[in-house]
Amino acid sequence: MTKKRKSRGRSKGDRGRSDLVHCSKCGALVPRDKAIKVTARYSPVDPMLAKELREKGSYVPSTMVTKYYCVSCAVHYGIVKVRPEDERKEPGRLARR
Repeated sequence: MTKKRKSRGRSKGDRGRSDLVHCSKCGALVPRDKAIKVTARYSPVDPMLAKELREKGSYVPSTMVTKYYCVSCAVHYGIVKVRPEDERKEPGRLARR
């Protein structure tokens, strides 16, 4: 069977089965090594107010929020782009065709 990608779309190597996570948009169960992980800093305080508070010398807390997306949601929402076919595959396989 032909392989579209060298890594088969995953980053697990020879680890066997990996645990599942829920997509943050659609709720689909996706293997953790296949899901697209996006980590962002979130602060409940308005950015302009936070800037003023920092100037006054106060500490404005923020938390790191990690979200996982399935491949279809990540492409649909523009988190990742669809790469051209020659960039997806290893260069040696294209030359043999």
